[in-house]
Amino acid sequence: MGTRQIEFQIAAAPPPRLDKALSRDVPVEENLSRTRLTRLIESGAVQIDGVDVHDPKFKVSEGAMVKIVVAEAEDSHIGPEDIPLDVVYEDADLIVVNKPAGMVVHPAPGSPNGTLVNALLHHCGDDLSGVGGVKRPGIVHRIDKETSGLLVVAKSDAAHHGLAAQFEAHSVERYYRAICYGVPDANDPRLRGVKGVSFEPGNIMRLTTQLARHKADRQKQAVLFHGGRHAVTRARVVETFGKPAGLALIECWLETGRTHQIRVHMAHAGHGLVGDPIYGGRRKLAGRPFGDKTADAVKAFPRQALHAAILGFEHPVSGEILRFEAELPADMKNLIARLYDPLT
Repeated sequence: MGTRQIEFQIAAAPPPRLDKALSRDVPVEENLSRTRLTRLIESGAVQIDGVDVHDPKFKVSEGAMVKIVVAEAEDSHIGPEDIPLDVVYEDADLIVVNKPAGMVVHPAPGSPNGTLVNALLHHCGDDLSGVGGVKRPGIVHRIDKETSGLLVVAKSDAAHHGLAAQFEAHSVERYYRAICYGVPDANDPRLRGVKGVSFEPGNIMRLTTQLARHKADRQKQAVLFHGGRHAVTRARVVETFGKPAGLALIECWLETGRTHQIRVHMAHAGHGLVGDPIYGGRRKLAGRPFGDKTADAVKAFPRQALHAAILGFEHPVSGEILRFEAELPADMKNLIARLYDPLT
């Protein structure tokens, strides 16, 4: 494996920690994130004034000469696969795709291939830079296998670092469309008694809880109010279906991005998503709002009716504000079309 050397000088008023100082002063074109620099320090690849330094907290002085030995990016152990992709946007640093339901984002036990990463490795080929030292797409967020919609993926280390920072700061705009049981409404007395549920002006439901892995079922997330990770979801009704209304098309947006967040929050509020196999999306419709064929179509919907419809963020390299929208996939459109004729 080849290596290259990067040499530069620490500028005035450096941060107190070496990793932060290197992150500030390393040439931008090297595309080295602070995380990558920390690993390089710890591995002995950094010299300060000719002396190896292994501690990321080392205090470095103005004018110090830095030498970093960086291994050229390795090929990923994940294999490329010729899988069609719906590419919404692409440039040298990132790619935005509209993921179909049924596709896993990243290889894992049980899903070693056929994933979005396999498809991106084939699609991008030699255009991929070394993300974290490996020629691979940088996954900065995920959506569930059976959720469709928009994902942004980094193609360079600089983009990976910048996008990850935006997701950590919760500054990325993410709107989802979903079909849920019932109609979330501020006038529903039942919802007033559900802990963590409140309403904001415009009949916007706000769900504020902690989320953590379920103690008994490792495939599920559980709502908590102590421990776990803070999670906030907002939802508003776009359209209702049935006589009386038994289902609603809702728009949800995330203040945080936790595993299964929308699915578990909506189920906690008593408005689980149609088709959700984990959080009770196969339940019976109350009050017979639909005819038998429509009710059967709702019951048979094969996945959680959830679609990542809007994605907006600041381009991590150019600074341009980007915003993308993906229309509902065919299966959700077809279900909604049937719901417009509820008596069948």
